[in-house]
Amino acid sequence: MEGIMHKTVNVNGIKMHIAEKGEGPVILFLHGFPELWYTWRHQILGLTSLGYRAVAPDLRGYGDSDAPTLCSSYTCHHIVGDLIALIDHLGVEQVFLVAHDWGAIMGWYLCLFRPDRVKAFVCLSVPFRPRNPKMKPVESMRLLFGDDYYVCRFQEPGEIEAEIARCGPAEVIKKILTDRKPGPSCLFKENAFGICPNNPITLPSWLTEEDVAYYAANFNQKGFTGALNYYRAMDLSWELTAPWTGDSVKVPVKFVVGDLDMVYTTPGIKEYVHGGGFRYYVPLLEEIVVMEEVGHFINQERPEEINKLIYEFIRNY
Repeated sequence: MEGIMHKTVNVNGIKMHIAEKGEGPVILFLHGFPELWYTWRHQILGLTSLGYRAVAPDLRGYGDSDAPTLCSSYTCHHIVGDLIALIDHLGVEQVFLVAHDWGAIMGWYLCLFRPDRVKAFVCLSVPFRPRNPKMKPVESMRLLFGDDYYVCRFQEPGEIEAEIARCGPAEVIKKILTDRKPGPSCLFKENAFGICPNNPITLPSWLTEEDVAYYAANFNQKGFTGALNYYRAMDLSWELTAPWTGDSVKVPVKFVVGDLDMVYTTPGIKEYVHGGGFRYYVPLLEEIVVMEEVGHFINQERPEEINKLIYEFIRNY
């Protein structure tokens, strides 16, 4: 990762690690679960070569950033507060935003709360979903997909952490990053991640043992609780966002997803994305790109294509 600088900055009461490279307009990259700034390694190198300043933080709870203990410290207000403080620290009024998975969810909140700070948003994998005022999200998911749905399984503190420790972080990370089973994703009580020691996971060409080792080393050091607390704070975020019920996102957006993505293949999502619902709540949605034969971790699996899609969009602003 030649030329990438690493530093720790104070934002919103926590210490946040950021990876940074380049000069020019800022692109802020937000990672998901179970990832780190490192998920954007290809984008950092590719986009800085085109005249941009790339900034990729470890979000709170991850990597070398602080990980507050309480799950109530991981609401959308906390994360967006971190991001606004980071943008202020960078000395710019606005950023281009590129985000994936949980990063995408928090990216939507950033655009919803503070559209004045985002020039344009390239969202990978997770579309904006309006707040349902009648039911909390975890309860809704439990009704739709059952108790074994992964979000539901992540709710009990310590339970899934123990399962990850039993299987080994490296094996769990391999399984999650390489799994291409269509959604909804379920984790059963016995061997939640479906890891078989006698049937080792073969890594695809886009993921190396060195990549897995980097992720695993960080999670071995930090643990998974901070990362899992995003799921555990979902209902609290729902309570806190009542004032925004029915609001739309007023930022220019490009949405990119793989046709094998577990989110995209979850019942109801394709209909929402392509049937008008998505565009209703994101009126400045300019383009939807569905990439063929691509799974959830799209920016790692197809980095050159993703870099091109990002650049073709943000260069217009």
